[in-house]
Amino acid sequence: MAWKIKFNYIMSSFYSEEELKEIGFKSFGKNVLISKKASIYGASRISIGNHVRIDDFCFLSPGENGIFLGDYIHIAPYCSLAGKGKITMEDFSGLSARICIFSSSDDYSGGSLTNPTVPDKYKKVHHGDVLLEKHVIIGANSVILPGVTIGKGSAIGALSLVAKNIEPFKIAIGSPLKIIKDRKIDIVEIEENFRKDPDF
Repeated sequence: MAWKIKFNYIMSSFYSEEELKEIGFKSFGKNVLISKKASIYGASRISIGNHVRIDDFCFLSPGENGIFLGDYIHIAPYCSLAGKGKITMEDFSGLSARICIFSSSDDYSGGSLTNPTVPDKYKKVHHGDVLLEKHVIIGANSVILPGVTIGKGSAIGALSLVAKNIEPFKIAIGSPLKIIKDRKIDIVEIEENFRKDPDF
């Protein structure tokens, strides 16, 4: 009985399917768990696949080009996805805690004013689409800047600043970011076996 109470308590922390419909997402699939403590803005520009979990205190604020989440994605607590550029996370990608993905950034040179309280004509904001391809994983407290593509199967270590594209199946860490070695490609075969699983 205790496990049922605990399960019901955990599930009550996430929106029900009916509540997800009321939020007004562009689309969402099956087995989508979004914490009631997450902040969602512009839901009509957010597309969510199947088997997606978004944890407490996450912040999603898409621009005109939207946020697109594939299947089997986990976004851990305190993550932020925001900006006018398109943000895409493909299947089996994931974010550890306190990741910031920015598809927009102010000009830090001093040649313009900054922050959203200032009219656009006094700012120089850079926008760029961000793409995390399949099986990409990002370590805690990392930041991804506008215009970055992280190639299939790559892993970014904790406390990293990703300001450039990363080729597939690399492991990179740091600020400035450095590729330290190749990542195993075993995940491709594991995915194939997973998709053949009768319970998939």
